[in-house]
Amino acid sequence: MSDPAGAPAPPPRPAPTLRSHQWYGADGVRSFSHRARTRQLGYLPEEHLGRPVIAVLNTWSDINPCHVHLRDRAQAVKRGVWQAGGFPLEFPVATLSETFQKPTPMLYRNLLAMETEELLRSYPVDGAVLMGGCDKSTPALLMGAATVDLPAVFVPAGPMLPGHWRDQILGSGTDMWRYWDDHRAGLIGDDELAELEHGLARSPGTCMTMGTAATLTAAAEALGVTLPGASSIPAVDSGHERMAAACGRRIVALVREDLRPSAILTRPAYEDAVATVLALGGSTNAVIHLIAMAGRSGVPLTLDDFDRIARRVPVLADLRPGGRFLMEDFHFAGGLPAFLTRIADVLHLDRPTVAGPTLRDQLARARVHDDEVIRPRGRPVADEGGVAVLRGNLCPDGAVIKHIAAEPRLLRHTGPAVVFPDYRTLRATIDDPSLGITADHVLVLQNAGPLGGPGMPEYGMLPIPAQLLERGVRDMVRLSDARMSGTSYGACVLHIAPESAVGGPLALVRDGDPITLDVPARRLTLEVPEDELARRRAAWRPPPERFQRGYGALYSEQVTQADTGCDFAFLARPGHTPDPYTG
Repeated sequence: MSDPAGAPAPPPRPAPTLRSHQWYGADGVRSFSHRARTRQLGYLPEEHLGRPVIAVLNTWSDINPCHVHLRDRAQAVKRGVWQAGGFPLEFPVATLSETFQKPTPMLYRNLLAMETEELLRSYPVDGAVLMGGCDKSTPALLMGAATVDLPAVFVPAGPMLPGHWRDQILGSGTDMWRYWDDHRAGLIGDDELAELEHGLARSPGTCMTMGTAATLTAAAEALGVTLPGASSIPAVDSGHERMAAACGRRIVALVREDLRPSAILTRPAYEDAVATVLALGGSTNAVIHLIAMAGRSGVPLTLDDFDRIARRVPVLADLRPGGRFLMEDFHFAGGLPAFLTRIADVLHLDRPTVAGPTLRDQLARARVHDDEVIRPRGRPVADEGGVAVLRGNLCPDGAVIKHIAAEPRLLRHTGPAVVFPDYRTLRATIDDPSLGITADHVLVLQNAGPLGGPGMPEYGMLPIPAQLLERGVRDMVRLSDARMSGTSYGACVLHIAPESAVGGPLALVRDGDPITLDVPARRLTLEVPEDELARRRAAWRPPPERFQRGYGALYSEQVTQADTGCDFAFLARPGHTPDPYTG
């Protein structure tokens, strides 16, 4: 049967250099079938044959407020692909909603990474546009894309609008924690809390503080897998739609240039991403995710790299939770390109990016427009990067603390432990006056790590007892093998490795044990004699198995510890996976 547009003609053949040519261009029944089924989708041969086929991986869903606008942005991406002579195909992929998914979307980061990898490998695509931004979606999409190594560009979801309540400008996440503590302390009532619900999150988009979402999309831009300035464009700004269309045009060019993630995601790129995160005062979650992403790129990245780079870069972004401003302020102060000019001396400027040709070229025209938001080197927010890596007998494989978000008096502190064996017990008993908790105690949460959580939930900002909040206490030393939201704050030691659920030293802590935190010395010490720890270790028994089947069982069998990125062992190991096309 002929097409309505004219008489039948021999179908043109795709360019043999395109990967999709294996599906569409060969002689044989399989290619005949693929072309016929593409007609079934409603496309004429001239619409797709010979054009780069672009997968648009979209993490949109009705229950992900950070990504709810990505349904529309995908249309802009596809418009750009068509404009550049490509053929876009949208793929719905797992949505990791930080707000709603339990027990934690971190449990499913590797699931989205696997889905990304296998979709790109198994379908007739030549390149990909990756659409995400809410905390775990950014590393998941990039982990999968790096493994497959097809040309790819990342579209960040963008931050939401600033929040408002009465005369206050609110930062989603950060001010939620602050006003919730005020409510627990009796400083505001239910009516005020209800008003805050209306003003805290006013639009689609990710948290507008320098939380995990903003940190990871900034890291993606520093790595060179977004267009310049993309990571800070507000989600509802018309510039965001223009950026999405530009990404659609750019991915077609990347396919034709054959510029792949392996050429971009190099050791220098990851070092620059680490420097960027630390100079932004970004989320501690970036430590885990960048280590996992680097592993997928064949780049060894360790906690020691973070600590080494932290000592070389100051914090220059005055952004909440450690500072004053929000992401829209950062965007109009010049965004990440302007910010990177302030730390250019520690960056590798002559490396390639998806925008081409080099990072140096991208920064040539960037300017800082507000020295309060993006500080000069001579007036930093902090002299060293915002995350410190700790070592000691309580964390032999490392731990982290976002010390710029802690009260300075607690950065050197010794106090007796109050131990909670799990988060359920913590929630049920933290306000019990009989525990006798004082501001000098060290709160310890066990069994909240990759296995114990499960999934290493964001429990690390342990709540302060209500009776202390009422007395004005707003920070205490708190330890766990959990993570915490990038919007959180306080003297919270996180990611203690190995975790308590596998018998790490955290499992051996008892009420009253003295614990010393010394951030300047990068030490975390359990002040208990080794022979006593040996007795406790001999008596320790692992917690019961949580999952007996399904994804949870796979997760439990394969997840690695925090210091190595919490990837799956069978995905993190080196090795080649062949292209699945068999002709």
